[in-house]
Amino acid sequence: CSGLHGSTLSYQGIIYSVNEGCGFPCRRKHETKMILRDHSGIMLPGMNAIMGPTGSGKTSLLDVLAGRKDPKGLKGGTVLLDGHPMDSGFRLISGYVVQDDVIMGTLSVRENIEFSANLRLAQQGAKRSDWEQEKQQRVDNVIRELGLTESARHQVGTDMIRGVSGGERKRCNIGMELITSPSVLFLDEPTTGLDANTATAIIRLLYRLSRNGRTVIFSIHQPRYSIFQNFDRLTLMHHGEVVFHGPSLDAVPYFSSIGTNCGCHLPLCFFPARTKNMNRGKKHNGSCDDDDDVERGEDSMEKGGSLELAKAYRSCHHWADTQRRLEGIGNVAAVPVLIRSHYATRFHYQLYIVCGRTVKNMLRNPQTSFMQYFINTLFAVLVGLIYWQISDEPPAAIQNRMGVFFFLIINLVFANLSAVELFLYERVLFMHESSSGYYRTSAYFLSKVFADLLPNRIVPIVIFAAISYFMIG
Repeated sequence: CSGLHGSTLSYQGIIYSVNEGCGFPCRRKHETKMILRDHSGIMLPGMNAIMGPTGSGKTSLLDVLAGRKDPKGLKGGTVLLDGHPMDSGFRLISGYVVQDDVIMGTLSVRENIEFSANLRLAQQGAKRSDWEQEKQQRVDNVIRELGLTESARHQVGTDMIRGVSGGERKRCNIGMELITSPSVLFLDEPTTGLDANTATAIIRLLYRLSRNGRTVIFSIHQPRYSIFQNFDRLTLMHHGEVVFHGPSLDAVPYFSSIGTNCGCHLPLCFFPARTKNMNRGKKHNGSCDDDDDVERGEDSMEKGGSLELAKAYRSCHHWADTQRRLEGIGNVAAVPVLIRSHYATRFHYQLYIVCGRTVKNMLRNPQTSFMQYFINTLFAVLVGLIYWQISDEPPAAIQNRMGVFFFLIINLVFANLSAVELFLYERVLFMHESSSGYYRTSAYFLSKVFADLLPNRIVPIVIFAAISYFMIG
């Protein structure tokens, strides 16, 4: 990992908006809501934090840079990787960790990372056995680098299965992205939902990864000072506007220079609720309460307004330095941020790997399968006893068989409604893995047909039909 060369991600004139519908469906009016307003900046190798209050556009900017936003909403701007427009190969050298842990809970930590490795690493070399050995070596290195050796064989956990801790779960998500040795790593609020110690450990892990030559770009809401001091560069946002972009250590002096009432020298509606001054004040005289400072910072921001702060930023030397560096990188015509068309593995191999995961998930969570077989067998015996060896003489034979067909159709319909829930339950998982280039949509769908719908839906119906057929006569 130390041999990685971090990439420079630059963006200029990014404008992103969405259409919002309002009113009744028959008279729905569509209004355009501006999310990002003329964003420009440079993300260098190291720790790049995107900060701001809720609704400021942090995640939207992160998604645009990662190429995960709908191109229709991108009204202008360019995103360059090392001075070149990004193409479909960008996802092969980048990773994206979503805010909510998207992971298969019935699998172990190692199995989840191996799943990512099997689908996202293209075979190198002539011998498959040598490549499999190299792939396992890479999985071992990632597990060791993330400190997951002791929990590697433990299940991640679900609502019904106790698994690893929240910090280990987050590290497993990061490991699934690190398996490709990405030069650029995106993370959407990696500390959300974690306690203070775990959040600090995650940020320090990202700091170590950035020092190995990676460009780490992440959004974060309001970190502690112990977390903030690990940042190299900072992008502050408010209502879709950039109010600061530059070295993190220059943020406090900059806001002080424009006369912003930061409350203990920090704009608290943006970043650290605890600073050296605050900690020192608390230690000596108990002054500088967090809540009071947050209120003062928020009041100051409401008075100043995002437009005034954005205007002030555009007149400072940080903005001028950024524009000068962007001009040095070069201007190119606007192109789609990312077009996903390539996969690291072939279709039949994707189908094999996803089928294997589906079968493992089914075997380790057998309640659904057991209930399908039990209910169909019980209902078949019940119908068979009610219509035991019915006569073949009309009109009773016709009436009885019509009743049988009614029960058969009702069972066929309601017994398979749970198949719809299957796709809804894994919807978020599928969307993340598909957008990250794990597999094709067709491979995922066919894997569900072969590994779940066939054993859990079709086979129980065949058993039901066989039992009821011979009992009815």
